[in-house]
Amino acid sequence: MSDQSRLELINANPIGNELDIFRVLFTSICTKRNLASTADTLHQLGTQDLKMLTGILIYSLESLPVPNSLHSTSRSATLRSDLLQLTTTIAAGSFDFDRIKPLLEMAISNKTQDAQIWDFVSTVAAETTPPPLLPLQQTPLTQNTSSLVVNSSEFRQNVDPILKLELENLYVGIPNFFQTFFRDIIELDIVSKAVFNKCTEGNSPLFKQGWSGWPADAKESDVLTWMSGLIIELEAFADNHIPTSTTGRRKLLAQPKTPLEGSTSKRSMDIGFVDSDITYKPYSTNSRYRWAHILIIIELKSNPKADIEAVAWIDLARYAREVLAAQDTRRFILGFTLCGSLIRVWEFDRLGGIASEQFDINTEEGGLQFVAIILGFLRMDQELLGFDPTILTAGGQKYMEIQRNGQTERLIIDKVIKRAACIAGRATTCWKAHRSDEPRIALVIKDSWQYTDRDEEGELIQEATQKGVINIARYYHHETVRVRRMDDDIENNIRRGINITKATNYRVGRAMQPLSKSVSSILHGGQNSRSGMKRGSSETHLTLPPSKRSRSASPTKASCQLPNRVHRRVILVDYGKPIYKASSRVALLAALERCIEGHESLYNAGFLHRDISINNLLINEDKDNPSWAAFLIDLDLAIRNQREHARAKRKTGTRAFMAIGALCGNQHSFMHDLESFFWVLFWICIHYSGPNECARVVPLFDAWNYANLDELVMLKSGLISQEQWFLYQIGQSFTPYFEPMAPWVNRLRRLVFPGGKPWADGEDHGLYARMRRLLQEAMRDPKLAQD
Repeated sequence: MSDQSRLELINANPIGNELDIFRVLFTSICTKRNLASTADTLHQLGTQDLKMLTGILIYSLESLPVPNSLHSTSRSATLRSDLLQLTTTIAAGSFDFDRIKPLLEMAISNKTQDAQIWDFVSTVAAETTPPPLLPLQQTPLTQNTSSLVVNSSEFRQNVDPILKLELENLYVGIPNFFQTFFRDIIELDIVSKAVFNKCTEGNSPLFKQGWSGWPADAKESDVLTWMSGLIIELEAFADNHIPTSTTGRRKLLAQPKTPLEGSTSKRSMDIGFVDSDITYKPYSTNSRYRWAHILIIIELKSNPKADIEAVAWIDLARYAREVLAAQDTRRFILGFTLCGSLIRVWEFDRLGGIASEQFDINTEEGGLQFVAIILGFLRMDQELLGFDPTILTAGGQKYMEIQRNGQTERLIIDKVIKRAACIAGRATTCWKAHRSDEPRIALVIKDSWQYTDRDEEGELIQEATQKGVINIARYYHHETVRVRRMDDDIENNIRRGINITKATNYRVGRAMQPLSKSVSSILHGGQNSRSGMKRGSSETHLTLPPSKRSRSASPTKASCQLPNRVHRRVILVDYGKPIYKASSRVALLAALERCIEGHESLYNAGFLHRDISINNLLINEDKDNPSWAAFLIDLDLAIRNQREHARAKRKTGTRAFMAIGALCGNQHSFMHDLESFFWVLFWICIHYSGPNECARVVPLFDAWNYANLDELVMLKSGLISQEQWFLYQIGQSFTPYFEPMAPWVNRLRRLVFPGGKPWADGEDHGLYARMRRLLQEAMRDPKLAQD
């Protein structure tokens, strides 16, 4: 960056009053020490005071826009990365504060120019930043968008880099794509040819060396108008040959500038297909179209060169993520991109996305294919559209049937508990349900897409239940979902054996790589995405997104076999609500204590959980509910302690709650899970204001969802390293409801991080009891019992 550009950046983003907190702290320290509040006083302050002041100053500067845009003077990173490294160096106790006193003096003064501060910051940060390490073999890890976002606004600039990681295996140009996904539509080939022939007839044919009325510049709004009219005519022609099927009529929804309801952040879509009976009612309380209405997704681009991963493909994928998250019975989704007159048909599922060969709709062959695609989308039944045929509807109720103990049981679905917002991944969905003959007993149905070589979660839960593990959701039934009389997997059932190795962008080993260079560059120091404006929490209408996962995305067995996922179903007999919805602070602590007890019981039975997170700790305060009073759920990342010891080194968990050592790739221990309990309580105190309040978004901690792993390690390590700094931060961040919890959270920090350092070696089983005793003591605090 040139000096002129650098100065323009600094002037466009003034520091303003962002250093006021630092100056107030400095004045407070001076008053406490009976010293004058002048810059000269810095030389009379001790190391602890200087450390506190430096920490606050760096934190204040690091949160500004400038460090995200200024490059480091010492390495290929941003100034923000250097500041995070400086925080770690200071926390380690090996920093010479004489080197930073000039910066502290500048910050104390109101007369210092911003450019002077940033110049000195760049210099001192670069001097204390070590050279980059030589490349190491990284512990396998990838992300999906549901593994990141907890209490987040989910802005596009934050989500898109992770979505690209999630979809690193996008395969295009696959032969026989159309035949694979459209072959079951009755007489589609015959009707399409008849309709296309009709389009070429008459004095003013719809098609003659291209489509009539096709916009020359392919401007998106003009293409929208053209397509809307054409589809009506195609459907009318088709009705003369075959009547509309029992699926009912569909229509094109075109409102590219109007956000659809049902997403965390505001999202709109170019066009898509919906059922014709879905109508816009301007004066209704539910007036807008929703992502739950979308059947087919479409992305339009005027430029044919936009048919690439970074443009049209990722835009369509963004729509796919929203639809899959909004529709709890959707297994996959179809759509197409139209870039200029070049079309490509897509399918997104829990392995990623695949697409057809590209063709031009203004050629005769392409025109016929385009007609077949449109008519196919208008006439596909629910199963071909991607909906789960094992979940049925009768009398306004959703239900499924299972075979258990030699008998058929009908389970009535009462409501969706959670649905993971992702494309590729386990994509967990949970429903509350009950048996049709026993409505009083609540069941929980959990569907997920599991790698075919992993232990079935249902088997682990069944074994844990048989061993008498306490405070863990108990077993009722498990099965592999079957569709069309075969196991419902991606490779053979959904994709019907389509050969992705024939894709034009396929390369040997691509699908088998546990961590691509692109993943490594983003997660370990490449992009960061904290720039850009964020809306306040009042604008987000936030509901807590489900958690999943920082984990390996490749199968556990080393082989050349392409990855595959299979549809598993687990049914549990314990039902509760997330721990953050506890009716009181004391109830929250009691539930946390019981969950720690459950974790210890599980560990003693031979299992390590490895995913302690805010959604996996549940509380039951309903006296009529026979479930545990509090319990852990979700053993899909759990391992057997002894037999799978080697696999424990994989990075697993929900990143906001992952232990520092686990983020570093250390072999996973029960000590890491105990640290995660601390982070869960810390997170709740920051984001929740009481049992009936919605979560808020806190920008400082929203960054934890999107920071690369190295930065997240630095952020967490710096936070817990010094008691003064930790107390200051929780004083600034805890909601008023949880302010009385601050001293107890700090005491828990001392237990989990003795000496302000994360656990490194020497497992301490006694930590279970010490943490539980501390929580029991906190429950007796009269300040916590007050409303």
